Amino acid sequence: MKTVKIKQLLIDKALLIVLFFMIIGIIIIEPSFLQLRVLTDIMTQSAVKMICALGLMFPLLIGGTDLAGGRQVGLAAVLVASLSQMGSYSNKFWTGLPELPIIVPIVITIAVTAVIGAVNGFMVAKLKMAPFIATFGMSTIVYGINCLYFAKKPNNSQPIGGIRDELRFLSSFKLFGHVNLLVLMAVTVVILAWFVLNKTVFGKNIYIVGGNPEAARVSGINVHSITIAVFVIESCLVGLAGIMEVARTGGANSSYGTAYEFDAISSCVVGGVSLSGGIGKVSGAVIGVIIFTFISYGLAFIGVNSNWQLIIKGIIICSAVALDMRKNA
Repeated sequence: MKTVKIKQLLIDKALLIVLFFMIIGIIIIEPSFLQLRVLTDIMTQSAVKMICALGLMFPLLIGGTDLAGGRQVGLAAVLVASLSQMGSYSNKFWTGLPELPIIVPIVITIAVTAVIGAVNGFMVAKLKMAPFIATFGMSTIVYGINCLYFAKKPNNSQPIGGIRDELRFLSSFKLFGHVNLLVLMAVTVVILAWFVLNKTVFGKNIYIVGGNPEAARVSGINVHSITIAVFVIESCLVGLAGIMEVARTGGANSSYGTAYEFDAISSCVVGGVSLSGGIGKVSGAVIGVIIFTFISYGLAFIGVNSNWQLIIKGIIICSAVALDMRKNA
């Protein structure tokens, strides 16, 4: 019996084990991969992706998804960047606009993405649209809006720069000389997400809805409200990720966030979040993001061709989904 349990555990965690050994292989090939500078870069890159993964985890827990997540990151990045430029910058997006208190662009950006999330939730909950179709359509709409906004005169689709120090401070300030505020923000969101999902009635209802929507409805849970709330939370988090991406890079363009939703979903699935809903832990999503970032950064670090990197990532995603289907069949 014990042997059977060990065998089942190895099967369930097979992908994590393989990915772990891939990281070990990268370290053996290039020992300098473990230097502090590389690790801090990975932590910073993981911070933005972790916010996205935690956001996408919410609709995944109710058996949904959001294929517009990456495009919302891009829209948030362009929107907050266009409203956060220095007054003296020569190529301003909004000519004549004075420097706003930095909280204003942040609140506007989060509010816009929250509206997108509410529309997604409405289409899924009230119009009974499949999350895949609803959010795929929204992805196209959001990208079109972003491109139109980005192309407006006098910007004419030029990369947005001149971001004020108040926003870039999130990335430039280093706690203990190494850890920036983006990482601390990600840790804060991790703690909040864990608290909501494990210590509140709302969080427990999310798992119940994901496990059996009909049983949840019969027990008096407002499934429609839970669904809409889940998509609003997710959109707010990916909007925050877009803001953090601008702070990290010091600029923005309409291609920001491309395919981030797929990285986020695959990180969640690798970490044990089920595509069928009702199963998943915050810790799993965190582990998935860290492993994925380690491998992506590591493959580039040892000089693996970018096309091979895409192939390897695709294999990991397909393997993760196949294992998830097997576990929850």
